[in-house]
Amino acid sequence: AWVAHPDLVPVARAVFDVVLGDRPHQLDRQRTDVVPDDRALIDLTGTHGLITETGIRTNLTVGVRYLETWLRGHGAVTLKNLMEDAATAEISRSQIWQWIHVHAVTDTGEVITREWVEQLLEDEFDRLPRFDDDRYDDARRLFEEVALREDFPEFLTLPAYTRHLRAGQRPALALQR
Repeated sequence: AWVAHPDLVPVARAVFDVVLGDRPHQLDRQRTDVVPDDRALIDLTGTHGLITETGIRTNLTVGVRYLETWLRGHGAVTLKNLMEDAATAEISRSQIWQWIHVHAVTDTGEVITREWVEQLLEDEFDRLPRFDDDRYDDARRLFEEVALREDFPEFLTLPAYTRHLRAGQRPALALQR
């Protein structure tokens, strides 16, 4: 389980206590069918599920909206009743980058290209809830840089540090307006 705030630990714990009772863990439920080696980690043949246009749009929206919040100095944002953070945005941009570069195909047969993703990003960007002093323009440029270029930047916020961090400032303070 994951909680967004320490005050939510008792809520999550109560659910676990119902299932676990007096047991402190589930180590007795080992998965002998899983071999956690390097080959298993990169073998995608056993993964199920389809890439959908809705999923692509969600990745675009989560990536841009998280980065906008991060540029204003916040580490997380609530989107559609989910707490999104750097890890979620990292997954979102990584999937977009990978799907473009492996020419992945959606459930409807659409080949995922940079041009198509740029069109979807334009659509999603136009739907964002803009407000005075928002950082959406910066966030979009940053997301495009880390998700749509040829090489794969090591981490999605690194280009922002270069562009928005002033010498001698701590990251959270430097990124607030």
